[in-house]
Amino acid sequence: MRDFQFPGRSPVRATEAVAATSHPLATLAAIDMLRSGGNAMDAAVCAAAVQGVVEPQSTGIGGDCFVLYSPGGQGNVLAFNGSGRAPARATVGWYLEKGFDRIPLQGPHAVTVPGAVDAWSRLLEDHGRKGLAEALTPAIHYAENGYVVHDRVAFDWAEPETDLSADEHAARIFLPGGRAPKAGDVHRQPELAATLRIIAKHGRSGFYEGAVADDMVSRLNELGGLHTAEDFAATRGDYVAPVSTSYGGHEIHQMPPNNQGLTALLMLNLLSGFELGGLDPNGAERLHLEIEAGRLAYRDRDRYVGDQDHVPVPLKQLLSGAYADRLRAEIDRDRAITHLPRVELPGSDTVYISIVDRDRNAVSFINSTYYSFGSGVVGPKTGIVLQNRGSSFRLDPAHPNAIAPGKRPMHTIMPGMATKNGRVVMPFGVMGGGYQPFGHVHLLTNMIDFGMDPQALDAPRVFYNDDTVEAERGVPTDATEGLRRRGHRIAEPHHPLGGGQVVLIDWEKGTLTGASDPRKDGLALGY
Repeated sequence: MRDFQFPGRSPVRATEAVAATSHPLATLAAIDMLRSGGNAMDAAVCAAAVQGVVEPQSTGIGGDCFVLYSPGGQGNVLAFNGSGRAPARATVGWYLEKGFDRIPLQGPHAVTVPGAVDAWSRLLEDHGRKGLAEALTPAIHYAENGYVVHDRVAFDWAEPETDLSADEHAARIFLPGGRAPKAGDVHRQPELAATLRIIAKHGRSGFYEGAVADDMVSRLNELGGLHTAEDFAATRGDYVAPVSTSYGGHEIHQMPPNNQGLTALLMLNLLSGFELGGLDPNGAERLHLEIEAGRLAYRDRDRYVGDQDHVPVPLKQLLSGAYADRLRAEIDRDRAITHLPRVELPGSDTVYISIVDRDRNAVSFINSTYYSFGSGVVGPKTGIVLQNRGSSFRLDPAHPNAIAPGKRPMHTIMPGMATKNGRVVMPFGVMGGGYQPFGHVHLLTNMIDFGMDPQALDAPRVFYNDDTVEAERGVPTDATEGLRRRGHRIAEPHHPLGGGQVVLIDWEKGTLTGASDPRKDGLALGY
């Protein structure tokens, strides 16, 4: 039930279907798709394609996606890994010989082959009712005819102006008149519209082969990249088995490694040993426990997570109750742990989509080019912004996340799905790069332990990053003082902490409840 003394929006309630995205035009496109006979998967791909146009800093066809899907919401959760791979010529030795000490954040070496278009095509073939051409129609319209830049998009767009100006093609498309568009400006991407038309006509081959692929490969090679046409043509996503844990009577499902979803499950396993529901939801003790669980879980993320096609990840051990008990013993309710390694967890720009349709098909869908405008490399003829997901790789050959030919990097974007008694109750997700496990856990514990409705997304957040607790302004002063007394250094974040969407299914009442995070421009709609 909404606490009307707490500032925030009400959730959206409906019976037939609900779509929640981080942009109004994407939510509207999803609803239009649903009302025209499409299902949740059709609507999710349609919304993601629109967001690749109207949130160009966050996502696009030059990026990756991950999807959790439950047909009919009956608890059988499918997982699709739509993340791309390093070029076949990329080796640790090559980079070390060239004098690199890490993979750069920008430029050609940060680019892994985009996996999104292959994933969209495969998912629509397997689970959709409409084709890729119909799903891309609204995105083509906005790219060709223009769209109004929304406020959060404008905020994010302004920051990478300098980086965009370093690439002549990026500057031409994304700095019209020499500057980032402001909120209320109209922006067009005619090159991208033409590219989307090719994909609509030819499907995945229109992206991974022919003129579109040639444009991307040529530009990457011109800048010194190792990519080949064969790398693009060989791109294929995979159905994989989700990883799961129990929390508060629910089963929580995440993507397996190379995804960081395991991190949220580790946090939940640790927190299950504390009775959070008896604490103040915005109090220092609850937030301290969340922070400490996160610090331990991120330590293990950075120790173990890599591409399971290349390295073993001890999932069974990491998700065992015995392991959680051992880690939990390191948590002191009154003092911050002092022996953990320093960890830097950069944020990123991502879009997350949650949709449930009238047949209760439930989709949890996330798509990203990672940092704002990804690698900063843009296809000169295609207008495609290429992701910088390869920057997550390590150059330590002994590390599970070391770069290697055809290997997927450790990936931050993570869709979530909650089930109970054999049925889906909630596709959910919280964006924000390294913040996402914190976001998932904060949302879930707010709802499960504290009984909040899905608009619990409004609640103030904290995030442990680079030896500092970032606390949003909404965190009460007595809570931040309590964290300081426990040994935490406190700072206000420079950007909003994440953004999320939720759709909750009430099977007994036959209703859906949707929510969208006010930290983004988006909204939930239903009918």
